[in-house]
Amino acid sequence: MAFVKTNDRAEGVRKTLALLAINPVAGKRVFLKPNFNSSDPTPGSTHMDTLAAFVAALKEMGAQSITVGDRSGMGETRRVMEQLGVFRLAEELDFDVIVFDELAAADWVMVEPTNSHWEQGFPMARPALEAEALVQTCCLKTHRYGGHFTMSLKNSVGLVGSRIPQMNHNFMSELHSSARQRSMIAEINAAYSPALIVVDGVEAFISGGPDVGERVSPGVVIAGTDRIAIDAVGVALLRYFGCQTEAGQGRIFEQEQIARAVELKLGIDHPQKIKFLTGDADSAAYSEEIKAILAAG
Repeated sequence: MAFVKTNDRAEGVRKTLALLAINPVAGKRVFLKPNFNSSDPTPGSTHMDTLAAFVAALKEMGAQSITVGDRSGMGETRRVMEQLGVFRLAEELDFDVIVFDELAAADWVMVEPTNSHWEQGFPMARPALEAEALVQTCCLKTHRYGGHFTMSLKNSVGLVGSRIPQMNHNFMSELHSSARQRSMIAEINAAYSPALIVVDGVEAFISGGPDVGERVSPGVVIAGTDRIAIDAVGVALLRYFGCQTEAGQGRIFEQEQIARAVELKLGIDHPQKIKFLTGDADSAAYSEEIKAILAAG
């Protein structure tokens, strides 16, 4: 994964994507999943500088089209997007926006994975699943409502409908009332493979979350394609800054979201398999400190 020490979000996005030196979006219809869970300031939600830089980078990489979409968990999605300035940015940068709350029944795909903890599967937004490349940008934070942390794996929850037309079931109530919530989060991720992931770790919550919490400034942007590696490094960063919540306890690869994702073969299965790509001495030194936390468990 690319690891860049910076407080400049746009610079961080550009540098991490350059370090990865891959282009999985050229000539493709791209769907970009941000974190618009609420309208709270970053890390409560995706920063518009991060979104703008990512969209610009995708255009430079030759994306045929870009669509941004999400479902908010703490607020009405269209209103959240309005408050964050998403529609204004879409006009400036020429990308499409989809509000998942407003999708019709035909715009949802029921996913019924085998051996999952979901009662009857879960509905995924068709525009995201049918895109030729699905990318995401997520925040770095703890989650006080049972997720323990919310990064790339948890960001996928926004692709799932809470209530969808013609079905009398609240999928988010099912998720948040389950003792296996963190396993269910990982299971959502089995429905797709991301082409790119960018994590804005310029700021983070080390307690509370996902909307508000104890704020720290890790000053980092990371990028990659492996959700397990991304989240493992994210948890290590939270611990580096003193996280004492559930995300700060036990071995990192025994965190339930990560452990279940490993069982599902969604990425790497050991911290030693994470390779850091850095482009400067400060980033390299910082990454060595995070490696030490990963190695310690």
